[in-house]
Amino acid sequence: MTSLKLVIDTNILISAALSAQGAPARLVRGALAQHRLVFSQATFDELRTRLYRPKFDPYIRLENRERLLHDMSACAFWVEAGEPAVYCRDRDDDKFFEVALKSQAHYLISGDNDVLLAPEVMGLSVISASQALVVLGL
Repeated sequence: MTSLKLVIDTNILISAALSAQGAPARLVRGALAQHRLVFSQATFDELRTRLYRPKFDPYIRLENRERLLHDMSACAFWVEAGEPAVYCRDRDDDKFFEVALKSQAHYLISGDNDVLLAPEVMGLSVISASQALVVLGL
């Protein structure tokens, strides 16, 4: 399979960071090994600020958070995204649609119903982590 561009929502990236088991972790490992994660500064900043929340301290050490962010940043496909249009009910999620469209990503992968149930956007496949595992053959 050729390398695909993937926009993965913060909720899945955080879930993968907190537990090596389950669909999010398998998805992120496979995505990093075989595909390209796509970020804008806004989507990466959301990941960074959420990952450093104190509530995650018992589950992931500071060094592991820093390594994870460094590795994702280093291998990512970066896009410049301006103010996003309105794509879904939660305006905070619109930035993921914008990044996916700007980068011509193959998939926007999310566990958030606001994203998954948003009206269809031409040229963009929005799927869940479990769907992504099947589609990507992970």
